[in-house]
Amino acid sequence: MKNKNELSYKDLKMTCNDSIFNFETTSELEDINTGIGQERGIKALEFGLQVDVKGYNLYLEGPSGVGKTMYTKNYLDKISIKKKVPNDWCYIYNFTNPNIPIAVSLPAGQGKEFKDNMDGFIKEIKKDIKKTFNADDFEKEKTLIKQQFEEKRTALLDKLNIDASKYNFQVKASQNGIYMMPIVDGKAIEEAEFDKLEPEVKKQYEEKSTIVQEQIMIAINKIKEIERQSDKKISEWQSNIALLTVSAHINFLKSKYKRNKKINNFLTDVKQDVLKNVSYFIEEDEINNKQNQHSTNPNIKKQDPSLNYRVNLFIDNSSLDGAPVIMDSNYSYTNIFGALEYENYYGALKTDHTMLKPGLLQQANGGYIIFQAKDLLSNPACYEALKKALRVKEVGIENTVEQRSSMIMISLKPEPIPLDLKVILIGNSQIYQTLLAMDGDFKKLFKIKVEFEDDAPLNKENANKLARIIHGFCEHDKLPHLDKSAMAKLVEHASKLAGSHSKLSTRFDDLIQIAGEAATWAKLSRSKVVTGEFVEKALKEQINRVKKFDSKYMEMIENHSLLINTSGFEVGTLNGLTVMTVGDYTFGKPAKITVNTYTGKNGIVNIEREVELSGSSHSKGVLILTGYLGEMFAQNIPLCLTASICFEQLYNGVDGDSASSTELYGLLSSLSGIPINQAIAVTGSVNQKGQIQPIGGVNEKIEGYFQICKMRGLDGTHGVMIPIQNVDNLQLSDEIVEAVKNNLFHIYSISTIEEGIEVLTGVPAGKKDQNGLYPAGTVNDLVYKKLKKYANIIYEKK
Repeated sequence: MKNKNELSYKDLKMTCNDSIFNFETTSELEDINTGIGQERGIKALEFGLQVDVKGYNLYLEGPSGVGKTMYTKNYLDKISIKKKVPNDWCYIYNFTNPNIPIAVSLPAGQGKEFKDNMDGFIKEIKKDIKKTFNADDFEKEKTLIKQQFEEKRTALLDKLNIDASKYNFQVKASQNGIYMMPIVDGKAIEEAEFDKLEPEVKKQYEEKSTIVQEQIMIAINKIKEIERQSDKKISEWQSNIALLTVSAHINFLKSKYKRNKKINNFLTDVKQDVLKNVSYFIEEDEINNKQNQHSTNPNIKKQDPSLNYRVNLFIDNSSLDGAPVIMDSNYSYTNIFGALEYENYYGALKTDHTMLKPGLLQQANGGYIIFQAKDLLSNPACYEALKKALRVKEVGIENTVEQRSSMIMISLKPEPIPLDLKVILIGNSQIYQTLLAMDGDFKKLFKIKVEFEDDAPLNKENANKLARIIHGFCEHDKLPHLDKSAMAKLVEHASKLAGSHSKLSTRFDDLIQIAGEAATWAKLSRSKVVTGEFVEKALKEQINRVKKFDSKYMEMIENHSLLINTSGFEVGTLNGLTVMTVGDYTFGKPAKITVNTYTGKNGIVNIEREVELSGSSHSKGVLILTGYLGEMFAQNIPLCLTASICFEQLYNGVDGDSASSTELYGLLSSLSGIPINQAIAVTGSVNQKGQIQPIGGVNEKIEGYFQICKMRGLDGTHGVMIPIQNVDNLQLSDEIVEAVKNNLFHIYSISTIEEGIEVLTGVPAGKKDQNGLYPAGTVNDLVYKKLKKYANIIYEKK
């Protein structure tokens, strides 16, 4: 006769009927841009993005692989199209303070236009100046001015000669200057002949030479003044001619950007600089040829003034449709906040305003930027700089070149750019709680928390949404698509991951991994479609790859190194089910639990706790047992016993309270003397009232014990007893379902200790009658009598 607590094979697994799918293979579907079962999180996300107040950035919390990033990116792409395209940003040369480049904002598209305008201006102004000053009229006028200078210079020298001849000296001019020669007997003599003169004559000439030298100095000063006036006249004349050429270009640009004060001031400075450097532009080709001949000597290098007229198109939004949405995997400081690049200029690191490069923040300005919290926090400097930028609402570029560099750096401090964007930080709950507790700025800057769940209701709509996600994955990776049977198996696996027959896991990374492996098995079998058979194979092989320690345990149980009995009846001994995790693989195995009871007042002794192998949750579970015994059996007698509980052959510690009911069954068996069926393994926690509470890892525990029973030969006596609340979590293998169906294995669900002890012993637990006594021969009656005996022994000794 079937036990009332025994489950039907139909209760052991959520079976997905492939008729819920509206397709034959996932190739017929379209990509999905929405999440699955994240309505509350999506509502919070949409609201947070609408709040246009400082500090309302968002933190998206949830386990990895649930689609937080995918949905957020898709949603932002959708809403950003309707937003205004943000302005372009340019950096221009600062003629007043060259180390502080000026940031200029222009409507989207005009930044590129401004850059092209200035590039065109540089080419045109150089060409026009050369054309103007190489014309015949200019050369004639320049020659005329120089001729006038030469005439005045010649007149001064002629007059100087006349004055010098009065003192018997002749004056001559050369490239190296003006020198004088004495005249003797009407003839100018050289220095050698002068030395041969009589000392008295020489003395007379030397005395006169002082007067002539003064005359020469006066003449030289006058010639220099005439030369300066000539150069000034030529320069002024050049500037006047250049002014007409430059003004035509500058006035056109000023009229185009008349509403932008920074650009107008810049153009005025450019105009003055061009007029100041007209000579360079006229002789540019000649200067460049000279510099090329001496390319290794930086001292004769002359910088082209037009380099300062260039525009650095820092942010170009001309190709954007709506606001930018930025997401990147490079979390280096320069990639986020921008960089000031350098070039090696004869041993010094040199830069200019055109070498300023934008970072992700500048690119996202006016829109949205997505950061992964874990990656951002791995670089504390980036996180601190981000908070600073959000606080002051502007972003600048700092010099991050290695401070220990031995090279001399010519650096810049560009004008910061105003910052207006939404930052979306994506991470898990642990990171959020840590930031909330440790960082006072975090709550001020990330005021909206968006929670994403790791499961969703299991219904037709969500199952078909999952199929569309798998479609996108297969398309992206060019893998065979899944048919309906394969999707049904994947939904069953998703239900197992969610831990409920009515839930679907939204950890898409795990599901996509299985789909990818199933597709690979299909390709190896030369199948064009992934069927349910390949999904089952992928799941099986995934476990086989990592079950080394599981196999070792099986081997030790098989050769009786680990003493696990799966047949017969024993007092105070039973198999408790445990879960072990090695890396990312979790498996269940039984542990032998033994209980001894005897006279004393020490109560229940947890051997694991005594040797410091017991975790806090397990110790709590053991202490609960005393409470249960006290309520059930010590209402009219004192509780006088000593009981020792031990997990046999367990040396690495135990935690969790999932074995507390198992330990209580052992206590009841030891006190009553009724043996327990060793073929049935047990899991479940218990409270002081004897109610069974749910536990974790129920599928792994059942499957682990089943494999041992299978190894020893299923005979219809074997089974597992679980809390009734865990029935919804069952997603057992087809092999176990078939064994239960054929009465070779049994699974019992219970809600109280009384139900459990009856399954394990086959003896009624017994309920108190009106007199507070248990029916004779029941488990509770025998336990009560044993405890009463212990109490009598203790008090008789007194």
